Amino acid sequence: MASQLPTIPWFVFTVFEPISLLAGAIPAILAPGWFASQQTFQLTGSIVPKSQNETVMSGPALMVTRQLGNTYGVAALVALAVLYTTSEVKVVRNYLIALWICDIGHVVITVLGLGYERGVAVGDWNAMTWGNIGATLFLFLTRSAYFLGLFGEDGKRPTSQYNKDKKSQ
Repeated sequence: MASQLPTIPWFVFTVFEPISLLAGAIPAILAPGWFASQQTFQLTGSIVPKSQNETVMSGPALMVTRQLGNTYGVAALVALAVLYTTSEVKVVRNYLIALWICDIGHVVITVLGLGYERGVAVGDWNAMTWGNIGATLFLFLTRSAYFLGLFGEDGKRPTSQYNKDKKSQ
């Protein structure tokens, strides 16, 4: 089905999104202290900054951070499995609807955690906040535009001149 998506949604959902999910999974699993310290808010008692580059985490905070990393990894694998194995548009649309709903939840939860003022202070965001809010809003808007048909119809992705010439032979 991935080949049936218009070009922009195809790239965003089958290349950009899985890579960004893996970019979140790997540090959360392999460097959970760093990953947690990059969040722009810190939970009292569970994450204690030791220095700028090192964080001491309680056992439960370490476990939850690594579980989050695992969840990002699972989401990347599910994206690849759904988008590259099904040929049914309905399955892909329902999958994207589920992610659209999760996009809303992710942004709301992040802003609630940061507090409204910090959540909208775009100039103060670090890379992690850009990922949590900025990238998620980008995905949400791309999914919304896809649902509205702004990228064209499924199955109508432009092909290269090479592919057109090859088919005509």
